Amino acid sequence: MRPADLLGSSWSAIRTHKMRSALTMLGIVVGIASVVLTVGLGLGTQKDVSDQIASLGSDLLIVSPGSSTDDSGMRGGFGSAETLTLADADALASEIAVPDAAAVAAEKTASVSLEYGESNWTTTATGTSVSWVDVRSRELMYGSFFTDDDVTAAADVIVLGAETAEELFGSTAVVGQDVTIDGTQYEVIGVLAEAGSSGDTSLDDLAVVPMTTMVESLDSSGASEAVQTIYIKATDADALSAASQEAQALLLNLHGIASVDDADFTIDVQDSLIDAATSVYEKLTVLLTGIAALALLVGGIGVMNIMLVSVTERTREIGLRKALGAAPANIRNQFLIEAMILGLSGGAVGVIIGVGLALALPSVLGSTIVISGLALVVSVVVAVGIGAVFGVYPAARAARLAPIDALRDQ
Repeated sequence: MRPADLLGSSWSAIRTHKMRSALTMLGIVVGIASVVLTVGLGLGTQKDVSDQIASLGSDLLIVSPGSSTDDSGMRGGFGSAETLTLADADALASEIAVPDAAAVAAEKTASVSLEYGESNWTTTATGTSVSWVDVRSRELMYGSFFTDDDVTAAADVIVLGAETAEELFGSTAVVGQDVTIDGTQYEVIGVLAEAGSSGDTSLDDLAVVPMTTMVESLDSSGASEAVQTIYIKATDADALSAASQEAQALLLNLHGIASVDDADFTIDVQDSLIDAATSVYEKLTVLLTGIAALALLVGGIGVMNIMLVSVTERTREIGLRKALGAAPANIRNQFLIEAMILGLSGGAVGVIIGVGLALALPSVLGSTIVISGLALVVSVVVAVGIGAVFGVYPAARAARLAPIDALRDQ
C-alpha cells in the first residue's frame, strides 16, 4: 500500500469521527498551548527583570549599609544600619583611591508630601549630588538638573519624576512652578524622562533635591551624615570587578574593619543581579513546562485510549483488509499515521491558541510574554511524537488481529 493511500485512509477515518477526533486532540491542544504560554511567560519575565536591572546601568555598583542590631539583640535586614556616610561617598569619588570609578552618587531618602494649590501627593524625596543623573543613567524631559552651586547653597530647588509631576500638576510641563513641602516652597527646575519601574517600585515617582537641602530641610532622622545607598559608576563594564575591589578595600580601611566577612556594607554588581534573576526564572520556566508536560501526557493517554476504541470498532474492517491481502505492516502503519495526524493537528491548534493568548494576555497581566519560535517548532514535534508513541500499542494490536477472528466479529 502506497504512503499516499495510507495517508488518505487515515485522514478519512479521522474525518468520519470528527467529534471523537476533536475530543482526542483536546488534551494535546491544552498541553501544547500551556507549553507555549509557560515558556513565553518565563522568557518574558526574565526579559522584564533583566531590562529593569539593566536600566540602572550595566556598569553600576550599588553599595548598601549592613544590618543593624537593637538593644535586645535582634538584627534587622541588610540596609537597616547607618554605616555609610557622605564622607564615604566623597572618599569613593577619589580618582586616586578608586581609579576605576567614573562617578559616584550617594542617596539619602525621605517620604515627603508635596503640595500645589489644592493638590497634594506623597512621594520619596531623594537627596543626592549633581552626578546622580549620569550615575543612574537618567535623562531630563524638561528643564535641567541642579548644579554644584545649588548643592553648595542648599537651594530650594527640586526635580520631579514624570509620574509625580503628572499626579500633582496633571502635566509634566511644569518647569518654573513651585511646590510646597512642610511650608517651604521649592522651585521645579526639571522633570525626569520616564524610566518605567523596578519590580513593584516606580522609577518615575520621586522628587530629587540637592543633598545639602535634604540634610538641612527634609531629613528628620537626625543622622545627617548617614546615607542609604552609594552608587558607583565604573569607567566601563570591564572595569566593574576592579572598581568593586577598590571600593571594598577603601571602605574596609575607612571603617577600620580587617576582614571582608565582618564588613558592615555590601557591594552588589548589576551583572550578578541579572544572573541571579535569570537563574530563578529559568528554574521557574522548567517547573511550569514540567506541569504542562503532564497535560501532554494526559493527552497522549487519551490518544491511546481512543485509538484502542477505534481498533475495536473497526475489527471487521481490519479483517476484511487482511483477507484482501493487506499486510500487517499496512494495518499497523495506518493506525500509527492516524495517531500522528491527531498529534499534529492537536499540536497545530495548541500553537495557534498559545500564540493568540500570548498576544492578548500581556495587556491583562502587565507582563511581557515572549513568543519563542524554537518553542513553537519543538511543541509541534513533541505533539507528533506523542501521537506516535501512544499510537504504537493500538497499531500493533490492530496488526496482530487474525483475519478469520476479525471477520467473525459482530
